[in-house]
Amino acid sequence: MKIRPARAEDQTTITTMVRRAHLNPIDLRWQRFLVAEDETGIVGAVQIRPHDDAPELASLVVREDQRGRGIGSLLIQSLITQSPRTLYLFCRPQLKDYYARFGFHALSVKEAPPSLRVRYAIGRIITRLIVGRPVLLMKKTSEAA
Repeated sequence: MKIRPARAEDQTTITTMVRRAHLNPIDLRWQRFLVAEDETGIVGAVQIRPHDDAPELASLVVREDQRGRGIGSLLIQSLITQSPRTLYLFCRPQLKDYYARFGFHALSVKEAPPSLRVRYAIGRIITRLIVGRPVLLMKKTSEAA
């Protein structure tokens, strides 16, 4: 298993994987992604989506036939290592304990940076209406902070 920065030729695969996982398909730029690759090709991806005042760990996806093998954890650890700063993420409440293993904790909307408050409000409405599930906002404070 190799974790590497995405390349231009990975864009279609990344977009397809994110859409199949029913994740936010907006603003998927290959330049922001790390991918996990094995002999079968790309098996996972994750990005840091920039916001004015808060980088977001986003689009974590692992190919369905590769789930449960620690690929998501490898991607998160690699991303945190390469970007040792405060990170935010949006996830389903059921994933709270998963992300807590990496140092993330739940935030109230009032504690969120301004750019994420708007995104959170919009995301909460859309996910409840379209896919019928709530969304949770989480934060990991940088060790350097």
